[in-house]
Amino acid sequence: MTDHPLSGLRVIDLASFIAGPVAATVMADFGADVIKIEPPGVGEPYRTRNHKAGTPNHRYIVDNRTKKSLALDLKKPEGLAVLHRLVERADVLVTNLPLDIRARLKVRWEDLSPLNERLIYASITPYGEEGPEANKTGSDSTALWARTGPMDMVRASRDTSPALPLGGMGDHPTAISLYAAIMTALYRRERTGKGGMVRTSLMANGVWWGALTVQEMLCGMTPAQRVTGRAARSALYNLYRCGDDRWFLFAAANEAKEWPALVHAIGRPELTDDSRFADAASRLEHAAELFDILETIFASRPWAEWKPVLEKAGLTFGPIGLISDLEHDEQATASGALVPHADPSVGAKLTVASPLWLDGHEKVQPQTPPGLGEHSEAILRESGYGEEEIRRMIDTGVVGAGGRFT
Repeated sequence: MTDHPLSGLRVIDLASFIAGPVAATVMADFGADVIKIEPPGVGEPYRTRNHKAGTPNHRYIVDNRTKKSLALDLKKPEGLAVLHRLVERADVLVTNLPLDIRARLKVRWEDLSPLNERLIYASITPYGEEGPEANKTGSDSTALWARTGPMDMVRASRDTSPALPLGGMGDHPTAISLYAAIMTALYRRERTGKGGMVRTSLMANGVWWGALTVQEMLCGMTPAQRVTGRAARSALYNLYRCGDDRWFLFAAANEAKEWPALVHAIGRPELTDDSRFADAASRLEHAAELFDILETIFASRPWAEWKPVLEKAGLTFGPIGLISDLEHDEQATASGALVPHADPSVGAKLTVASPLWLDGHEKVQPQTPPGLGEHSEAILRESGYGEEEIRRMIDTGVVGAGGRFT
């Protein structure tokens, strides 16, 4: 059996939707034993949200892989007692339940920490745990992407609407922030023997995403919107469309070197003698004119022809990839960004890897997500409950059992 770096670590996933559960998923990737707790009946809403029957449950495949499921009614005293028994032996508990619900269910840090002085209690909230909006509900699209500026700053032009984010686009990086906090707390526990509470918020991560622009504003300056085309500040950091409607980003990292390389690569060396483009300041002053020239040139040939030309010239650029490109992207699989799923019957041969690696240790191959209550009986037995107790809890609805992932 492979010795994974987090083998033996017990994690309770008392969270729903994306950011909280994904932090626990990353721990499972590195070998932690993760128990997902969700209400009996339908489980957490993320199981069924926008999932069409007969299609792969793609959200659950990536966000809740390699876990065990315990369906447990925490509103009932006997259900809360089961959680308490699990907490006594747990290393980490992850939650993103709203603060008022945590108080109602008695699953706050102050409720659970007396049960286990070594417990790491990891919390995600939309807006932080203090301040006038601490109890406000929110998602990554509202608390991160919209609230903190990115939605406004990256619009294509000043007169276009703000752009909606991809699903989970802010949740997944926020989960990595919580994972980092958890690992920092575990390191501290190694030194002190004591657990503690760690936390992050979607809002804080949004501010961190835009830290350079936010700090520019905090220093009294006015950040420029990241517009493209003729309105952009620079033609050498801009988007261009090729003849086959594929786009790429040209991003000259070293303009003094890349400007002459560019004009020779595109067959327009005379542009170096054009007074409008004689130096970096002139090229900024006449950015719209230079953009018009480059736009026409790049539109004259397909991307498949331009890519080797730009590569040979040693220019800095990036194709605007399509999601559909990734499945056949050799670099995505060779680098480990996409990895084989242990059970292709879930609907996919490949799945998305967590973006962390530790040399000398392989991550756990992604396993099928748990069905609702699939591991309830086994978890209760491991926790010391007898068969009669388990049967009674199932019969009274405290525990749900026997589900399979669909």
